[in-house]
Parts: sequence; structure tokens; C-alpha cells
Amino acid sequence: MHEMKKCPRCSVEFECRVNDIQNCQCAHVKLSHDASDFLAKTAFDCLCSTCMNQINLLVEEAKNGPQYKSGNGLQEHFHYYVQQGRYVFTELYHIQRGSCCGNGCRHCPYGHINC
Repeated sequence: MHEMKKCPRCSVEFECRVNDIQNCQCAHVKLSHDASDFLAKTAFDCLCSTCMNQINLLVEEAKNGPQYKSGNGLQEHFHYYVQQGRYVFTELYHIQRGSCCGNGCRHCPYGHINC
């Protein structure tokens, strides 16, 4: 059975083949171990292959990018940017943080819309 789903990350419609996983679009995405671990922490159901590939890249970039510890070493444009005098944390920051903070952040990569 095939089901049309809407990607919860980008809102694109795609065909989910949960009963025919070998022919599902997600079966063609090679997720890293780190990306699989990250996705296990999210609230996402099925994602489109484009978003799965993007998450794979984001997790790798977060892993290899500038690191911080407890707020030290944050780098503008990687971990945050300033908009109208306010700090806005990026997806990369949240991925490095390792969990959802529950504040309903604009760039929450964990799929929590109303934390």
C-alpha cells in the first residue's frame, strides 16, 4: 500500500511505501550513523528524501564545524545570527546542542512545532 504524505520539515508531498520499503524513496538515502542517531531524537515521522539528505549534511557539518561548550565558543553565522537585535540560533547550533530545548525555536531541527 502506498500513501501520500507531507514532509513535516519542508511540506513537500511524497509517496511513502511503508509496505514496500525497498522501493520507497527513503531506501535510496544513505544516512550516516550520526544522522540516524540524530533522527531518532526527533519527532519526525517520515521525511522526504531531500530533507533526509539535508539532515545528513547538517549533522556532518555540525560534527565537523566549530564546536562550543556550555555557551563558550559560539560563532556568529554558524551557531547564531542577530536579527533586529535578537540572537537567533541555527539548526547547526541545535544539532550540536544534542536535544530540543523546548522553547519553540525558529530553526528547531527536532520537529517540535509547539514545544
